[in-house]
Amino acid sequence: MIGEHRYLLTTTWTGNRGDGTTGYRDYDRSVSIRVDGKPDLLASADRPFHGDPSRWNPEDLLLAALSECHLLSYLYACVAAGVVVVGYHDHATALLREDGWGGGEFVEAVLHPEVVVADAAMVDAALAAHTTAHDNCFIATSVAFPVRHEPVVTVAAG
Repeated sequence: MIGEHRYLLTTTWTGNRGDGTTGYRDYDRSVSIRVDGKPDLLASADRPFHGDPSRWNPEDLLLAALSECHLLSYLYACVAAGVVVVGYHDHATALLREDGWGGGEFVEAVLHPEVVVADAAMVDAALAAHTTAHDNCFIATSVAFPVRHEPVVTVAAG
């Protein structure tokens, strides 16, 4: 299906301590992100940027989007390839490098999917499906840094 899909959310800064942004350390980085019909997502800056480490930050959200998009694209690729996945777990990592001028960029993300398939005959196809999933992941094909995969596929005990 070819088409366009629009996404709408509302981001609200909730960190005014009473004096607004009178100084760099005078405001909180608390944010509420809302999508109609979903629970609010409480976010902040990452701790090194004076944020609340108990809340999601933009860097976490980008990595989560990459990991989930790959997972969903992978499950679809496995169905098409006749691979029965019975378990999937990812320990995703990413590296952000600051430029020393107040900015920076992600230089890499690495997904570490641990996949469990129903039958040993499916292992090779299960490994190959990661390439298809990467090519079909809207998020991975939209970022300007490499997204690598280091998958492990095992067979369900049975």
